[in-house]
Amino acid sequence: MRPAMGDTVVLNPGLGVGHLVPMVELAKLFLRGGLAATVIVNGPPGKATDTSAAVARAAAANPSVRFHVLPAPPDVDAGGTTPPDAAAQAPNPFVLLRRMNAPLRDYLRSVLPSVRALVLDMLCFCADAIDVAAELGVPAYVFYTGSASSLAVNLYLPRMQAEIGDASLGEIGDAPLSFPGNRPFKPTDLPELALDRHNEVYKSFLHAFQRMPESRGIVVNTFEWLETTALRAIRDGACVPDRAMPPVYCVGPMVSAAGGGEKKHECLAWLDAQPEKSVVFLCFGSMGTFPVKQLEEIAVGLERSGQRFLWVVQSPRTDGGPDLLADAPVEPDLAALLPEGFLERTGGRGFVVKSWVPQANVLRHRATGAFVTHCGWNSTLEAIVAGLPLICWPLYAEQRQNKVFVVEEMGAGVEMVGYDEEVVAAAEVEAKVRWVMESKGGAALRERAMAAKDKALQALDEGGASRTAFAEFLRDL
Repeated sequence: MRPAMGDTVVLNPGLGVGHLVPMVELAKLFLRGGLAATVIVNGPPGKATDTSAAVARAAAANPSVRFHVLPAPPDVDAGGTTPPDAAAQAPNPFVLLRRMNAPLRDYLRSVLPSVRALVLDMLCFCADAIDVAAELGVPAYVFYTGSASSLAVNLYLPRMQAEIGDASLGEIGDAPLSFPGNRPFKPTDLPELALDRHNEVYKSFLHAFQRMPESRGIVVNTFEWLETTALRAIRDGACVPDRAMPPVYCVGPMVSAAGGGEKKHECLAWLDAQPEKSVVFLCFGSMGTFPVKQLEEIAVGLERSGQRFLWVVQSPRTDGGPDLLADAPVEPDLAALLPEGFLERTGGRGFVVKSWVPQANVLRHRATGAFVTHCGWNSTLEAIVAGLPLICWPLYAEQRQNKVFVVEEMGAGVEMVGYDEEVVAAAEVEAKVRWVMESKGGAALRERAMAAKDKALQALDEGGASRTAFAEFLRDL
């Protein structure tokens, strides 16, 4: 049955695969609730990026979700001025998305009055699109794709910055910081951009979270049992003490569905032949790349560990590291990147894949026993749903905060020591993989991970907390 006029939700996932994937899962929830869903695609025109490949996969897998590509933005931003970072080495994604407000406005006007609501990605990327929604009389909600714990930090960050005045968070030493709803953590566990108050992206970041309470509601990809403390701090006003917070709806964990496809990925066939819970899976997200020296250390550590492994390897980036606007990396040359003879020597118990695997299928496969991860929130939730212990190797963004949560709050993971140094040594890779797979301590991690899995599935069951929260969200729409 076709949804009636006024029954379409438009979702704007900003930039990056980590933001697109959960937004598509949210779109599928709207479909099950009887609403139509259109996902807006932003991005640099004419570029082959990680996101463009992910959009193609998502569109093919979800024919009931409409995907609309916005036209290229004008040469100036929404305020009529030339983008201030035009000559900067690292483009500011906030500038691009601010410039996308004009085509977003045009698109929404073209489909009114069919739009029930506009769902914006975290506002940290689409903050000023809230003005577009207000201008057109469309209710605007925020979808926060990260953890509630990092949301609590980000909401409080403008106040924290104001408290330290002219100093940058990267200049105040190593004394742990106390944010509402979180365990204390070092300033260096914040995203790198937050350590320099003069960073233009950081200024945009603060502006976005100052505006978040202006939305009609905040949808978070988590579940009540997992992050009770952070959610209480957000709802009680501890994170934004001078303003009223809108309703917060916990509807997760929303993760990519594990399932089949027209063609089964070769790594799944390999996993089918492995014993139960015997394989260590290493994958670091769409932007998680390493220099050659680090790839060599990982390879040596895996070989010496004696454990079975499935490892996704990407080519080292030559454009300066993770960047939402960067071109997609080239296909890796495994023979050139890995130690000589490594693939042959480990061929009986290891499988190395170029660039991408169906991660949800791998994590939920019976043969997978542990996950070496960058601690992106999507990956963390997928591991929770699979009941797997995590070996935490954070790389960028809020991943260090997620590491603190997984290791210290959940107790379902362990830190890969040296991740914040130039290179993690092969001996550490070997030792940590062996510890998780062979020791009593690793078994205890697995028990806690399985307990979290049970709670996650309960939240998603009929009558569960997340199902109830989404039903409440639909009623509020």
